[in-house]
Amino acid sequence: MPTIDKTTFEELKQMSGEDFINELIDTFLEDAPKMIEEIKAALDSNNVDAFRRAAHSMKSNAATFGAGQLAELAKELEMFGKENKLHETGDRLKALEEAYASVRDELKGLKS
Repeated sequence: MPTIDKTTFEELKQMSGEDFINELIDTFLEDAPKMIEEIKAALDSNNVDAFRRAAHSMKSNAATFGAGQLAELAKELEMFGKENKLHETGDRLKALEEAYASVRDELKGLKS
């Protein structure tokens, strides 16, 4: 099952152009692991605001590429931050990391 919605990706590619889409992919692949680390650090320190912000950024960036599952997981984490329920995140962070790995691999294949 593809992790990237091809229609969304192609629309982004047409709007941004061939060269810029590659830059967007590179930036996302560089920033996403940092966001995941921010989420982990915020969870460890119980920093609700930092947790929410990092999850929100991940959600928005994933949605830009059409990475629906990754965006949805990040949205769930963002809601835990908004509701100050970090203790209820369970295995969602692990699921987010796994979803990111799939998105990363697919985006690398979509670069031209």
